[in-house]
Amino acid sequence: MKVIVRVYATLRRFMPEGKADNDLEIDLPPGTSVGKLLENYLQIPTDAVKVVFVNGRHAELDQILNEGDRVGIFPPVAGGQVKPLPSERCSL
Repeated sequence: MKVIVRVYATLRRFMPEGKADNDLEIDLPPGTSVGKLLENYLQIPTDAVKVVFVNGRHAELDQILNEGDRVGIFPPVAGGQVKPLPSERCSL
């Protein structure tokens, strides 16, 4: 079965060398889970992955993939600082 995989941000380093775009079509045996895709086929450590979506929905590592699934893989993302809102309005 074939699935389309897209990796984001720092996980792009796991894409095959010379891969110009972000979509990777992978042929997998039936019954392959998201976790097996990561570890055995993409060689991405599961602890480097924060969120996985299959067909636009959040997926767990034990979810079984199906023919034509689209898989998005995201690392932990950080950045920015949330500033608390002032408790009082300033007068002008």
